[in-house]
Amino acid sequence: MSISLNKKTGINLKKGSSISLEKQGKILEEVCFGLNWGAIQKKALFGLISAPQAVDLDGGVMMFDSANRKLDTVYFDKLISNDRAIVHSGDDLEGDVGADDGHDNEVIEINLHKVAPDVQQIVFYLHSYKGQDFASIPFSKIRIFEGNKNRVDDVLATLNLSADEAFAQKVTMILGKLVRTTNNWKFVAIGEPIDTHSLREAVTIIQDQYL
Repeated sequence: MSISLNKKTGINLKKGSSISLEKQGKILEEVCFGLNWGAIQKKALFGLISAPQAVDLDGGVMMFDSANRKLDTVYFDKLISNDRAIVHSGDDLEGDVGADDGHDNEVIEINLHKVAPDVQQIVFYLHSYKGQDFASIPFSKIRIFEGNKNRVDDVLATLNLSADEAFAQKVTMILGKLVRTTNNWKFVAIGEPIDTHSLREAVTIIQDQYL
């Protein structure tokens, strides 16, 4: 399910920044979000040996209309959107157990031309299934790239979510969102943890604070 990282890393997005998904006057058709993370290194045998602890992060998307009503969702238990425009590569239950292996652990593919016309915003989230907080998870990041799960044509941008004390005790994060414009889409970086362990509660938080 994974693909090798492209040598081009794109621009590094900061919270609140945005990029237009347009290239040389052409609206991109295939856009992907690649999610990458590592296992937690735990000390064992009096700190002499580092034993990796597998991390199960779940990437997903929620789609909303102009009235901020949730229309659909794609995640590990529903891999294809109702309009078949968004496809999830499948659940990765471990992450990179050793060092960063240079591959995306999960990929969400989006065909922008197929997205249902009533979808106005597509919000990307990351959830720690086992409740391991983000401050303890190494080299977590997302990439926005042109292509599909088997091919990277061009990396448009990266958003680094590496371990940070601000993410301590947080297990759900809003990564960013795609916003439909007059004749195009733009991506807005968010990268903020939210105070919930429930994806059901996350929907309400997204509707109240991020749309």
